[in-house]
Amino acid sequence: MIGKVMRGRRVGGLLYYLYGPGRANEHVNPHIVVGWRHPAEVEPSLRPEGGRDFRNLIGLLNQPLAALGERGYAEPVWHCVARAARQDRILSDDEWAQVAQEIMTRTGLAPADDDNGVRWVAVRHADDHIHIVATLARQDGTKPRTWNDFYRVREACQAVERRYGLRVTAPGDRTAARRPTRSETEQTRRRGWDEVPRTVLRQHVVTAAAGAASEEEFFRSLEAAEVLVRQRMSQRNPGEVTGYAVALPKHRNRAGELVWFGGGRLAADLTLPKLRARWRGGSDHHPDGTGADERREIWELVVTAARQAAAQLREATAGEPGGAADVPGATSDLLHVAARLLKDQRLRNAAEAFDRAAREPYARIPPPTRAGLELRSAARRLAAGARGPAGSLIADIAALVAAVAELRTAQGRMAQAVAARAAAQQLAVASPAAGAPVRLAAADFPQPVARPLGADSGQNPRSSGRSAGPLAPSASPRHR
Repeated sequence: MIGKVMRGRRVGGLLYYLYGPGRANEHVNPHIVVGWRHPAEVEPSLRPEGGRDFRNLIGLLNQPLAALGERGYAEPVWHCVARAARQDRILSDDEWAQVAQEIMTRTGLAPADDDNGVRWVAVRHADDHIHIVATLARQDGTKPRTWNDFYRVREACQAVERRYGLRVTAPGDRTAARRPTRSETEQTRRRGWDEVPRTVLRQHVVTAAAGAASEEEFFRSLEAAEVLVRQRMSQRNPGEVTGYAVALPKHRNRAGELVWFGGGRLAADLTLPKLRARWRGGSDHHPDGTGADERREIWELVVTAARQAAAQLREATAGEPGGAADVPGATSDLLHVAARLLKDQRLRNAAEAFDRAAREPYARIPPPTRAGLELRSAARRLAAGARGPAGSLIADIAALVAAVAELRTAQGRMAQAVAARAAAQQLAVASPAAGAPVRLAAADFPQPVARPLGADSGQNPRSSGRSAGPLAPSASPRHR
């Protein structure tokens, strides 16, 4: 089950949308399944002409906001969509009511035992999802906290998955990169761009960070890639850089202004403090130009480092899975540098697929190991332009990536294991020599589980031809 949180200004516009026909007449039998009051007390009544009368419900939801006044949020309407997977059975109204209450309890907005929580209702107009609508003002006149509400919703969804035997999803552990917004995706399609700017920038930043040993080299590499860079200076200590933002020259908003992304908006581990922590262990310097003999030496160094790191991962997998925690991140560095050096889109695809497998939960910086440091050092040396037999290098990287998949499996991080395996399969396509280690890793690799053991698989299965639909509709113009 997936939960998505949005914010808006007017509760009326959202309710009109939820009870309306939808963009493609997909809203069927809209009704409240649960709320801060019994559904029968707040369900909008039918007018004689057949429409709904929302005045009572809107008034009740807005009352606490009026009492809170200017102390409230600028966007006081909290909107959460909870959606089951298309493979899951159809939940009943009572079960969806439990889902909604779990979310409101976990977020702290309206715990089941708190009579003074926010006012809210859960509207159902389809088999596979509900919309929770809340106004962000407690009934005791105080302002509720919404800090990290997305992660609390994720925890609630996982609890519901276990309770009802639904399809298991990945945890909200910040190992996934920030996804492009709907507006970014639509803009990319309208303008005929190959990739979303946020994704392109993340690839540039990761590659620049992988080939650099300091922030000076990092910023020079970005500028060389024609990425615009804006450094954030400290207001307390003049001359001190505390952060950065990047932009593409072609990516501008409707006013013609550049659209900037801070490192943290690309991925949790790409903030400047996180990158600095990575570079502390990488003081080696590589020259701008190297002779033929030195290029071969560097190539051999990279291959050796990759093989040793893979061996270290296999030892950690068999013994202590946390013993090589920095190697997956270093593997990502090597993948991105190799993709840029060899100018191979298949390698770039593998690096993108591997992305989530590289990170530690909650953007933690793992303690350095010798294997991880040597692998990162080798990646930086490779970035200088060394050349060698591409097929051999890709095969060694594939074996390293497959070892990461085994490690993530041993750690019980299935979303990351799946990402690593997908990258290994991409590498097998890029080089036939990489096929053997990939097949070896895949032989005993567990597949994602669609339903936990013990779930009743014969209970109201969904039609296989049914469209899953989008995760959630965007807010209506009135809601925005």
